[in-house]
Amino acid sequence: MAETSAPPLTAKDYASDQEIRWCPGCGDYAILKAFQRTMAELGARRETTVFVSGIGCASRFPYYMATYGFHAIHGRAPAIATGVKLANPELDVWVIMGDGDGLSIGGNHTLHALRRNVNLQMVLFNNEIYGLTKGQYSPTSHRGTLSPSTPMGSVDNPVSACAFALGAGARFVARSIDTLQAHLAGVLKRAHAHRGASFVEVFQNCVVFNDGVFDDFAAKSVAPDAQLHVEHGRPMLFGTERSRGLRLRPGRLELEAVTVGEDGVRPEDILVHDETNRVLASMLVALEPPAFPVALGVLYCDPAPSYEDEVYAQVAAAGAPQADGDLNALLRQGRTWTVEA
Repeated sequence: MAETSAPPLTAKDYASDQEIRWCPGCGDYAILKAFQRTMAELGARRETTVFVSGIGCASRFPYYMATYGFHAIHGRAPAIATGVKLANPELDVWVIMGDGDGLSIGGNHTLHALRRNVNLQMVLFNNEIYGLTKGQYSPTSHRGTLSPSTPMGSVDNPVSACAFALGAGARFVARSIDTLQAHLAGVLKRAHAHRGASFVEVFQNCVVFNDGVFDDFAAKSVAPDAQLHVEHGRPMLFGTERSRGLRLRPGRLELEAVTVGEDGVRPEDILVHDETNRVLASMLVALEPPAFPVALGVLYCDPAPSYEDEVYAQVAAAGAPQADGDLNALLRQGRTWTVEA
């Protein structure tokens, strides 16, 4: 009898039977859709895929994926995901965090997973607010944010999620927006292909407590001039006519937005994106409207050996056959001395 192969899975096959409980219009719906589409296009095996989350609106995510998952405690998703990956390196482990979950109580766990370079895909949904606990300001909220916990406006300087990741030693840092379905799926695929810790920030709209906070660059009416979609080896151009671009300001180590053809600016003056350049990535994550577009895509990618690979290499070395030891010689080797009465 001829063997038959199972038909490829579709996006619907990655949707669980659980009722989705997010507010109508929440950006999390779009991110969930992008994930299910990406899983199908990757041909991900549901039985070896694990989603780990903490606490918050984003943390409902594992319930809605027809894979394995852990709904962990606040901020500890990276730590639990590290344990999952070390216990079984063959598992494909995704970490889902909110900005409060991953950068406040969980900031230390996020930092250590990134610096260790554990082979996890870490996706942070950033809506610049604590949504689940009814709208308090979060670590990424802009100064002046009005909320129940800051009725006169926040006076905190916000955390830049991608700058934090770079500072923690992340080897892969990327950004996208909830409504950019094709772009987001492409970024998730790149993160999945990266061996080591991948950090992806997704700007996600909270329609109830922080609606429109990203409209200055995410709204369709301003997107061409307010978004810079970077690609490795391609000039960093933006604008409706793609005539705007970034260059190094003459005589200074800083970026400036210029128009090709004006003030003597030539096409060859526009910087070409190099995703292996950490300094350039740090400059890109700092760009903010209205003076600059927001940089989206893979900002930094420079692979290094993953944590679990090196741990298992040590385990193998420790378990390798050793020559018969001599305890008496061991005790007498190195620096020894005699205590006189």
